[in-house]
Amino acid sequence: MSTTLLERLAPGAGETCPPELARRRRGRDGARPARGGAGPHPPGPAAPGTGSHTPVLASELLELLDLNRDPPAQIVIDCTFGDGGHARLVAERLGAGGTLIAIDRDPLAETRAAALAAETACAVRFIRSSYAEALELLAGEGLRADAAYFDLGMSSMQVDTRERGFSYSFQAPLDMRMDPDQALSARVIVAEWDERRIAHALRDYGEERHAGAIAREIVRRRAQDPIETTQELVDIITSAIPVPARFAGGHPAKRSFQALRIAVNDELGQLDRALPVAWELLRDGGVLAGISFHSLEDRRVKRFLADRARGCICPPDLPVCACGREPQAVLLRRRSIVPSDEEVQSNPRASSARLRAARKLTAQVQP
Repeated sequence: MSTTLLERLAPGAGETCPPELARRRRGRDGARPARGGAGPHPPGPAAPGTGSHTPVLASELLELLDLNRDPPAQIVIDCTFGDGGHARLVAERLGAGGTLIAIDRDPLAETRAAALAAETACAVRFIRSSYAEALELLAGEGLRADAAYFDLGMSSMQVDTRERGFSYSFQAPLDMRMDPDQALSARVIVAEWDERRIAHALRDYGEERHAGAIAREIVRRRAQDPIETTQELVDIITSAIPVPARFAGGHPAKRSFQALRIAVNDELGQLDRALPVAWELLRDGGVLAGISFHSLEDRRVKRFLADRARGCICPPDLPVCACGREPQAVLLRRRSIVPSDEEVQSNPRASSARLRAARKLTAQVQP
């Protein structure tokens, strides 16, 4: 573990190194230790201080991370802490010797992390930042982790906070920022981006078939009055889509809202930057996992892990390998893991989830 990390895990470090939050191990101040050594627990009722979030594919993720193996003092990076549902289960398995590094750019997540740090035996370090920047910070410290995982997209904490404007189901200011301190918001996009740029965003990030018509209607309506709320935007989107197609694939605004959220928060750009850094942070034998909720994220995770698991790339008709490429990873499942029918019934938001993971192989020593 690097000296910098040890210093930030020390008591009081959270007050001297903002925006990070460090908390002592519970065992040092007499609090009861976390449970450890048991097999994966299925998602249960939310713990105090964590809202009503039910982590998706939780037991499957814990099985792939394999946190009961050696070494005993493991370091795990939760790249998308959110409401802390997965992190709480991971922290239970790390125990007093382990360290959980939690990353999120949402200030609400910092409050959740403080509650988790006060209730768990493992050391908890919180970094308030986008995950690409936070992982680059950790790489600069020379940190090596035993596992890292992403739970991509917006958290239930964000969609359920109506005033954040993530949902098309509630009347709210048109916002969608995961980091409320950043300048770019959904309101800025619909007010200032030109028609072509809006259409590209809706098509590329939302796979919206009617992106051109929706962009034209946004530009036409904003010339009359500013577009300030989610319901104003929903009305515009609905009016731009042909009547037979409005509810053919769910809510007519679903894809457009997804696209605007991704554009506002640069979610795909962040993922493209973060995956290779997270991989380099892993020790040999470490696990990288990703839970995604739409094809744009899933394709990136799938291709990244598959590329690390690929060996020789020579033409098939070449009798002897000339590239010398060796696999860096082994895929822990050949196909993505999807939620069970029981999980989807109890948590409909899990229906589109896909989990992929790979274990880092020991680096080959060149003669």
